Parts: sequence; structure tokens; C-alpha cells
Amino acid sequence: MAFLDIPNIKVSGISACVPNHKDENSSYPLEKDDRQKLISSIGVEKKRISDKNVCSSDLCFKAADILLKELKWDTEDIDCLVFVSQTPDYILPATSCILQERLGLKIECLTFDISLGCSGWIYGLSTISSIVFSGQGNIKKALLLVGDTISKMSSQLDKSTWPLFGDAGTATAIEYSTNNEDRIKFHLATDGSGANAINIKDGGYRNIFSAESLQINEFGDGIKRTNLELDLNGMDVFSFAISQAPKSVATLIERFGLKKESIDYFTFHQANLFLNEKVRKKLKLEQEKVPYSLSNFGNTSGASIPLTMVTELNESLRNKKLNHICCGFGVGLSWGSVYFSTNKIVCPDFIEY
Repeated sequence: MAFLDIPNIKVSGISACVPNHKDENSSYPLEKDDRQKLISSIGVEKKRISDKNVCSSDLCFKAADILLKELKWDTEDIDCLVFVSQTPDYILPATSCILQERLGLKIECLTFDISLGCSGWIYGLSTISSIVFSGQGNIKKALLLVGDTISKMSSQLDKSTWPLFGDAGTATAIEYSTNNEDRIKFHLATDGSGANAINIKDGGYRNIFSAESLQINEFGDGIKRTNLELDLNGMDVFSFAISQAPKSVATLIERFGLKKESIDYFTFHQANLFLNEKVRKKLKLEQEKVPYSLSNFGNTSGASIPLTMVTELNESLRNKKLNHICCGFGVGLSWGSVYFSTNKIVCPDFIEY
């Protein structure tokens, strides 16, 4: 099984940036009763939608810029940058290369992209932590940038996706530390047999873009989209998530002998309220230990865990030592959980762009 136990890793700061524009689900074109039922189920009253000229990298850049300023980190000291997104700037080059230059990082900086969605922050954190540890002190500081502009791939005519997804970018600062308490533990898993549960059929190299890709197809009442837009099989995703997410958290706790009562916060990927509440109740967690940002920001894919920590746990992160378990799950199908501690870290208020 895919477990990691990585010493000498310190999470030093987390920041988040969202677009200025708010899209209110109260204005979504459904009958009033149907609209209210939808909002109550998914838990999303509004979310942020990026301008056509704003990419995930722009939101991550803004989040990283403010975080570096508050940390007072010299950009010359950053040795690694990992960008996790399914909405990169281009097919090529890698967006991480562009961000290295925009942030003014030195050219001897290890950078690369990871293409993952809902589990992206967990997987990105496992990757960057492994690199920092294996550097044995040669890689002292690193940036994990995770963000998506899902609105660019969602159909406004699809009630199963448009009311749910929002845009966001985040930055997480990682440091090499010789403090024995600074270690991070993971459980990671994948099931590619469910790849079609969340996908975009055209536009890659399996189904190259064609004129037919732009054709609007109807898949039921209130569900219209092109093959260049997000296809979400809600029932398959629901069944997967309520099974695997709590199992992953329980497996992590059991494997590493963690005490559930010693965890201050369980921060989950913000899938939708009905689904997330099923996960919380399966794990028998108190409501006050499970923060939500769904109401104001929606499902922001890989950015949802750090965004939720910034918006809902800001004061506690700044002023207390905290133990965390986080779990991400979704597109792939891919999922994972992580245990780590923070101790009065840098956590700026979320910013708008």
C-alpha cells in the first residue's frame, strides 16, 4: 500500500487567491424550488469565476507573492516549485517554468507540473515533501502552488457542474527542518477504472479537437455541454467518495497509530455539502472539527483544501499549534490523506484578483 512517512518537513505558510467576480447560484436559471433544492444539496450559495484573461497560474502567482512577502523569504533561497493543476496556461511549456520566472526565482530551481484535480494538494504535498527530504538540507525551501479555473471547462447550461465549481489558486510554503516533530505522513491511492466518472472527452491527444467538439449536446433536463466541457457522473463520484475518503482517513490513522481525538481539524476536499457530510458522519467527527468553504467558494478542485484552511482556520493557524488530517478525492479516480502539524504559521487573509 502507498504510505509515506517523511521526516524533516515543516509547513511554514499557506495563502490563497480567488477571482473578484462572484457568481450567485440564486440567479441560476432554474425554477425557484429546484434552485433552492440544488443549493441546499451542494451547499454552494456563490463561487468565484475568473475573467477570460485570468488563468490558474495568475491566481497562484498572487497567492505566492503575498506569502513570500509575509514570510520574508528571499526568492534566491527557494530551490523547488511544483505547480498542480488541470487548467495550465498552455499545452506546453510547463506552467511551473513560467511561474519560476514570474516570481523571480533563481534558475537553479527545480520546477515541474503535476496534472491532478481534487486530490492534487495531497499528491503535490507528498511529492514536494519527498524532494525536500531527499535533498538532505540542500533543498531548504520550496513552494507548492495548486489551483484551477474550472469555470473555463464548465458549461453554464449544465446544472450538474456550473453551480458547483469555483476558481482559486493557492500557495503552500515548505521548509527543511531538523526538528524531530516536523514530519508528515500520507496514504495515497488510485483507481483508473473510474476515469470516465469525471472527464473532458475532447481536446487532448486521444480525441483531438475538431469542429464536432464545439457541438452542444443534450444529456437530460438542464444538462447541455460540448465535448470540450466537464462531464461529471454524480452518482459514480458519490459512491466512490463516501466509500474511499473515510476509508483513507481511517487507514492513515490506523497505520501510524494516530489518535483521532488529538486531531484539531479534519479538512476535506470541498466536493459538495451532501457528500462531505456523509464522509464526516461515517468518520463520526464533530462538526466543529470539519471546516467548510463551500458556501462562499464552491468546489475549487485541488485548491479546495488549502483555500478552506485559509478562509476558515486563519486565526487558529496563525496563533496556535495544530494537528491536521486532510483528505482529497476525485478526478482520476485519485485520492489520499495526510497528517501534519502546524505551529503559528504565516497565513495571510485570502486575496482577490
